[in-house]
Amino acid sequence: MVVNDRKRLRRFPTFWAFLDFCRSYYFFSLFRFNDNHMKANTKQMHLGGIYHMYNRGINGESLFRNKENYQLFLEKYARHIHPVAKTYAYSLMGNHFHLLLEIRTMEEIREHFLRAGQTENYQRKFSSEERILKFVSSQFAHLFNGYTQVINHAFSRTGGLFEETFRRIHVDSDAYFSSVAIYIHLNPQLHGFTNDFRDYSYSSFQSHISDKPTHLERDKILGWFGG
Repeated sequence: MVVNDRKRLRRFPTFWAFLDFCRSYYFFSLFRFNDNHMKANTKQMHLGGIYHMYNRGINGESLFRNKENYQLFLEKYARHIHPVAKTYAYSLMGNHFHLLLEIRTMEEIREHFLRAGQTENYQRKFSSEERILKFVSSQFAHLFNGYTQVINHAFSRTGGLFEETFRRIHVDSDAYFSSVAIYIHLNPQLHGFTNDFRDYSYSSFQSHISDKPTHLERDKILGWFGG
């Protein structure tokens, strides 16, 4: 899906076989991020690039205090991010979140807004790759700033809610794509939010195994792991 990296990619017959492999503590230890690692990953995104994105509450503060907060974040995510990115996996947990997504190409972003009848946006903002990248960044800013404003009002707080800016790591191999997709789904269990990641309500796992309509790239992610 990402690059031809078959020598490093251990293939599994099914999605479930790979999940069983990923339960080991050794696997988890490979993807624990220390503070220096978290703060180092703020490089420029690229159209068509696949990224592991993550962030947490400032000073460890809770981002999601109740189920309505989780739902609000997902609604704002669908509004602001779906037009500019394809989502493969997500997990929202207390004071942090993880996303696996692919920034749409210039043609895909233009096509989305043309279908929505927003020709003015198409002409003004999408005249070059540089302008589109700025627009993509602004969509993430709208997500995080808009969510922060609602939370601040609801809980009588002020100031920033998230750490400085969202972190991202470029997913540049098939092996890393596989590992991150599984890691994100297992993360709630790793951090003690659930005894079984399959029961967790605020990750993409249940949507992936459901038949209900979704904005997720369900067919691609299931097909990648053998369905």
